[in-house]
Parts: sequence; structure tokens; C-alpha cells
Amino acid sequence: MSAEATEHTALGRRRGLPRIDLRNIRRFSRTAVLGPASRGRLPDAIEHIAKVHRAHHPGADLDVLRQAYVLAESSHRGQMRKSGEPYITHPLAVTLILAELGAETTTLTASLLHDTVEDTEVTLDQVGEQFGEEVRYLVDGVTKLEKVDYGAAAEPETFRKMLVATGNDVRVMSIKLADRLHNMRTLGVMRPEKQARIAKVTRDVLIPLAERLGVQALKTELEDLVFAILHPEEYEEARALVLAHAGRPDPLAGFADEVRAVLQEAGITAEVTVRPRHFVSVHRVRVKRGDLTGFDLGRLLVLVGEDADCYATLGELHTCFTPVISEFKDFVAVPKFNLYQSLHTAIAGPDGRIAEVLIRTHQMHRVAEAGVVALGNPYAPAGGDGGTDAPDGERADPTRPGWLSRLLDWQRATPDPDAFWSSLRDDLAQDREITVFRADGGTLGLPAGASCVDAAYAEHGEAAHACVGARVNGRLAGLGTVLHDGDTLQLLMARDAAASGPSPEWLDHARTPAARIAISRWLAAHPVVPEGPAANAPGRDRPTAPGPGGGAPREAGVVTDTAATTVRLAGCCTPVPPDAVTGFTVRGGAVTVHRRGCPVVARMRATGRVPVGVHWRDPDHGPAGGDYRVTVRAEAFSRPHLLADITEAIAAEGVAVISAAVEPPHEQRVRHTYTVQLPDADRLQNLIRAMRRVPGVYDVTRPGRPVAAHQP
Repeated sequence: MSAEATEHTALGRRRGLPRIDLRNIRRFSRTAVLGPASRGRLPDAIEHIAKVHRAHHPGADLDVLRQAYVLAESSHRGQMRKSGEPYITHPLAVTLILAELGAETTTLTASLLHDTVEDTEVTLDQVGEQFGEEVRYLVDGVTKLEKVDYGAAAEPETFRKMLVATGNDVRVMSIKLADRLHNMRTLGVMRPEKQARIAKVTRDVLIPLAERLGVQALKTELEDLVFAILHPEEYEEARALVLAHAGRPDPLAGFADEVRAVLQEAGITAEVTVRPRHFVSVHRVRVKRGDLTGFDLGRLLVLVGEDADCYATLGELHTCFTPVISEFKDFVAVPKFNLYQSLHTAIAGPDGRIAEVLIRTHQMHRVAEAGVVALGNPYAPAGGDGGTDAPDGERADPTRPGWLSRLLDWQRATPDPDAFWSSLRDDLAQDREITVFRADGGTLGLPAGASCVDAAYAEHGEAAHACVGARVNGRLAGLGTVLHDGDTLQLLMARDAAASGPSPEWLDHARTPAARIAISRWLAAHPVVPEGPAANAPGRDRPTAPGPGGGAPREAGVVTDTAATTVRLAGCCTPVPPDAVTGFTVRGGAVTVHRRGCPVVARMRATGRVPVGVHWRDPDHGPAGGDYRVTVRAEAFSRPHLLADITEAIAAEGVAVISAAVEPPHEQRVRHTYTVQLPDADRLQNLIRAMRRVPGVYDVTRPGRPVAAHQP
């Protein structure tokens, strides 16, 4: 280990940053070269690992660890690391990291063997025969990960295959993260340019993976190590600030005594400690707040026994101190996407000192530090060993975070590896998540900046194609509305899902890969026509059959004067009988039909496009069971419940709403635009009259020109 890494780690230990014990790493070098102990006796090199492991798992079988070490030591014998230490020190260090996080025996066994198949003569079959299928599976997964160059632009398909192979068992990723942490600690022996390349990959891919797996102990140390390499000046400033306060009395310690006294008086059994910030966190707080005091360099951590004690503690603190309400967050009732649970608050003492406080149970703390690593073997049934298989040969992992399941869904849904890689990088770049409350009482976890479009696909998958609108906090909102933490959301779905679908504009509002992938797939299967914003809306683009006598084709009651193969009703002006219409030939020989007053018609004529003669087969009513989409715009004076009254009037006419948009009020007037689906064309005039009868509505038009309809 380099002197710089040693100093960094020692300082981190004093401030309680990484929870990984490094004191025995150098001892691995000395004991490893002595070789394994006699059969049945625990080798000195894994003695401390066994002690740490037994602290988390008192009944653990240590003999399998002894066997794994013996195989690993003998197979790596003679191999050296670039630091000059025996290679066996690396798997020992990785295993110690995982043991301190509370990993179960199978994970530790695989960790000791994780480089044997890649770097020695040991085969996967040998691993399976001696240690069982679970260990074989994990070693195979880590071996595949070793072959991935995360930073190479030409490697997205390799990463995708790796995800398929390893994403079904989060323990594979846990071993890889511990492996990367030890390599980052010893990165000082590398050339500066290689250090920077590895640090960037760690920052872009592995740190976000650690965050999503909830392994905060690994994430925070990786962040500090990357910070030191990529931002040395800022790192030194944060380090100097921490060192400057290290020799002074910690003001948070006195505050912790006050909190302890309050909780003891209330009869709440709690452990109150000061949790120092790591260097990256200090830097971020400094950028946000400017000059820092000792109170900004850490937070108070309160550990209690039960969930109810968390809220009892919160109540006592908010009663005896002044709470900073804007800092309160409840991740106990609504856990974060990576299993994290805790109450966050900030309190001020009589002299105005403000301290941030984290309140959680001891079990919540284990999961907050170690994430999925702390949850044990997800495949071992209660009271026994072994694994369970899910349908289609996939392993059903009950500890798999929701984001990882979504990731696996995306890779299956995205045939283009570059598109998948781009989506993955975008998702990993999200460093904050919001919680949205659904109308049915459930919750959705979404990245900051997500819209109603993202929420629709997060909740309904591809069924979200039928989403036509939303209510946010009880008010009708467009699908492009950006959601905020704590919003309530009700998604409005079309009754005829088969006739609905997303428009290209949805991609402008989609922030999550799941939404973008699903929308792109649908649009690729339903090509749009460039003449109008919704010219190829769902249900409007159909192959046509020859007209009477084998003549021109027809669609929705239109017969053209040319031998077109397809006729489309333009979405920009939504013509219906008996509108006066004209057509233009577009790509592929299709004809798009517009109302004659549509602004698109004037633009196309101005560019020299020659119109095609079109007419309705039955100008009075159109064909029976016609499928017409019409856009209508209501102008009204703003008043409470106006939206509800208009939509009720539309529904009373037996007309389905496909989409709705509401513009902000201006001078007490509002404009509502609805795209509706008519069962037959002659319903249009009745619909317009019904909308005009709504109190406050003073006009109803169709975009492009006013509708010549009279009040009844």
C-alpha cells in the first residue's frame, strides 16, 4: 500500500469514515508466504477474517474458508502483485472487506477464490466439485466481470452480457466492488495516467453501482480515493480542513451528550455517536455553505431498538430542541431505492447551533452500511442450504433492488447494445431519487427531474402507452410535468388501450431509460408522418383496400383521386366528415388528409407541393363504427372545478379523452385542449355544444379555424 493511501486510511479511521479494518493487510504478506497450516488448523492468514466473520455469524462453518484459502494460496503461489507483495494478499484483503460488511460464508469463500479461474490453472469444474454450485456460480460471475473494460466505448455488448450473467446474483457485484476498493487502495504503484483512467471508470460505473446496492461503506471510501486522484487540489483543501479541526474539541460531542440526556430522561434506550463526514461530503458541504464550522463536519447518529423508537426519538428531539423542518425526511416509512432506511432531521440548540441527526435501528444501520451484503444468502431456504430457481432458469433473488430488476428488463427490451449502454450510463449518473405517492397508496421511486411520463412507465411498464394524462397533487397536469419529492400522482389511462400510444414529444419529457426505451420501441413500430405533430397517431395509419370497382383505396371513409396505398388523417387538424378536405402525397406513396383551413396546407402549397383531390365517401356520417380523433379547444373563465366539469361533459357524450393539455391562466382566462376519440363523426357537433354549456366556457373551437356551431 502506498504511503498516501496509508495516510488517507488512517485519517479516515480516526474520523470513522470507512468501516473497513486495514490493520491486518500487511500481516497477510508475512503470513501468506509461510504457506497454509496443517490440515484442520485455521491458517494464520485468515485467522482475523474468521474472527470478524464469526462476530457477524456466530455459527459460521470456518472449515470451508480454510479449504478455500488452501486452494487459493497454492494456486497463486509464486505470483506477485505490482506492489511487490504476494498475490494471495489481494483475495485475502478483498475477503476481509466483505467479512467486515457482514457477508455470509458462501460470499467469503467465493471471494477467496475469485481470481483463481482467471489467473491460475484452477477450473470452474474444480471449484464446483469442491465447494458446490453456489460458489462456482459466484466465481464464474466475477471472472466474467474481470474481462469487462468498463471505460471502453467498444465494450457495451460485453458489459451487457456481463449484466445478464451476474445481475441475477447481487453477491457477484459485491465481490467486484470489494475487489475494486482494494485495487484503488494500492493504485499508487500505477502510472498517473492509468490511475486517472481507473479512477474515472470507478466514478462513472462502480461507485453508482455501490450506491444502488446500498453498500455505503464501500461507496464512501471509493469516493474519497477517486476524489484524491481526479481532484487533488480540492481533496487537499478538504483534508486540510478536517485536519485543522482534528486537534480541537469536537462541538458535536457536546451536542451528543445533550441528546443522550434527553433520550435517557424520556426512557428511550439509544446509542448516540458522532458520525464524521468523509472528504467528498466535506467538500460538497463546503461548496454549498461556504465557510464551515465543527458542526458541519459530521452528523449525530442515533441507534435505537425498534421502528417505533425512531419516531419516539424524533418526537423528543423536536420537542426539546428547535427543529429545522425543511431538513426532515422520512426514509423509514418510505425506504430509498437501495434499501436505505433512516429518519433525517436537523435540530438547533438554545445558542442557535444546528446539528444534523440520523435516527435508525441497529438493523437499519447494518443495511445502511452494507446494503445487500448485510442481507445474507438470498438463495438459502430457512433452516437449510441450497438455492431456488425461478421460472425460465433465472435465479429469483428476493434481495434484488428494484433498479437492478429494471436494468435487466431494459437490456432484454433493447436490441441495440449502444442504446442500452447509453441508458445505463444515464441511469447511473442520477445521484438523487424522489419519492412519489400513487393514488392507490403505494409509492414510486424516480430520479430527480422525472416527469409524469417516467412515472407512467415505472408503474405500468409498456401498458403506459395508454396513459392520456395525470393529476398531480389533485390537479390535472400534462404528462410532461416534472414531479417533485412528496408529490401525489394519479395516472389517467385510456379506456381503449389498443387505440392509444405515445407521441414523439414524450421522448422530450422522458428522463428514465425504462421510459425512453419503451417509447422508442413503440415509435419504431409506428412510424410518424412529418406533416403534422400527431399525423400517425395510434389507430390512424392503416393499410387500405381497393375502393368500389377495384379503384382507389379507402380509409376511414376517404376515397382519393390517385392510386394511393395508404390514406392517413392528419393529426394536426384531425379532419372528420363533413369537413372540406385536401390531401398531399407523402413518402411511400401514402396520402395525408388535412382540413382545407389547416395551416399545414398553406405551408405545403407555399413550398410547391401539389394537393391531391380527396373526398368523404359518406359526407354526412362517414362509415359505421368510424374511428375519428378530433382536437377541440375550450376557452373559459378560470374558476374552481372547471376541469372536472368539462371532462364530465365530454364523458357524458360517450366520447373518450385521448389526451388533454391545460395552459396556465392568463387574465383570469384559461385554455383547455383535448384530443378525443369519436365513435362516429356526427357526435362532434353534439360534443361541442355540450362543452359550451359548461358554466364559464365562452367558446369551443377546433385548432386551425373556428367551428361553425351554434348554441342550442
